[in-house]
Amino acid sequence: MPIAFPFSAIVGQDEMKQSLLVAAVDPTIGGVLVFGDRGTGKSTAIRGLAALLPKMRAVLGCAYSCDPAADAGALCAECRERANKGGVPKTHSVPVPVVDLPLGATEDRVIGALDLERALTQGEKAFEPGLLARAHRGFLYIDEVNLLEDHLVDALLDVAASGENLVEREGLSLRHPARFVLVGSGNPEEGELRPQLLDRFGLSVEVKTPGDLPTRVKVVRLRDEFERDPAAFVAKWKRKDGKIRHQLESARKALSTVEVPDLALEQAAMLCMALGTDGLRGELTLIRASRALAALEGATVVGITHLRRVSAPALRHRLRRDPLDESGSTVRVQRAVEELFPA
Repeated sequence: MPIAFPFSAIVGQDEMKQSLLVAAVDPTIGGVLVFGDRGTGKSTAIRGLAALLPKMRAVLGCAYSCDPAADAGALCAECRERANKGGVPKTHSVPVPVVDLPLGATEDRVIGALDLERALTQGEKAFEPGLLARAHRGFLYIDEVNLLEDHLVDALLDVAASGENLVEREGLSLRHPARFVLVGSGNPEEGELRPQLLDRFGLSVEVKTPGDLPTRVKVVRLRDEFERDPAAFVAKWKRKDGKIRHQLESARKALSTVEVPDLALEQAAMLCMALGTDGLRGELTLIRASRALAALEGATVVGITHLRRVSAPALRHRLRRDPLDESGSTVRVQRAVEELFPA
């Protein structure tokens, strides 16, 4: 397994790093879309984050890495049957999975298919889990997500909405849990994302090539140092990565206790109304992301500073195009925030 570049050593790109951490604290936010220039650390950030996440407990031998502490409804059929009988499964610690979904992947590889080897050698109809099963409880990463084929987008939309993968093919009929943080990246110049999939991402981040000399020099120097001796470089940043890991663990434990006052709900609604966002998904994401950010920073109550800082990634991809306003979506969100909640 290749050594990941330390998350704490990534220079700049603060909104991307904050969004990934927020999504890791509360996976119900709905994932992160990172759009921007090539070579700006998009895939490096997601792999770095996964590397510092604490290991998770999983049922030993389960193809879906079911959580032994989960409710029966969130387990696969085999684990649920064992739980219903009062059985206590053996468990082990496993790294949080980060699964790449390549653009050329077949539907069978993504969703899963009939295990041909067992069918041919043993005459059994058995299911061979796909990438969605491997990503359960972890991250599903799609580079160049805007170039993903439509039939895979449709499959992802169904699973992302339900948290379950329903397989009906080749005489097989089963469903298994598939709850993951969807992370997509891409370059907008190569094509737009289908609106249905765009709306499924909780947060949308824009990354740009650093424009100042000191930042560019620092990025290149650290990357070069890492590639010359990855192990030594990781050891050098181990303490800072450990600090972020501890911050994440504390935030996950505290998340359910963070208070969201009525004022914060009203402010989120006012912002979405001012921007004219469709539906209520924007407000829900705004509140969840604010709460996760508050937990990450050790706050017990969501305040206006949390709302302000997550407003752009939570709302910029939910705005309608305004033919009378040529400003970018980020500028429109920032302008509305300043008008409604001046600092």
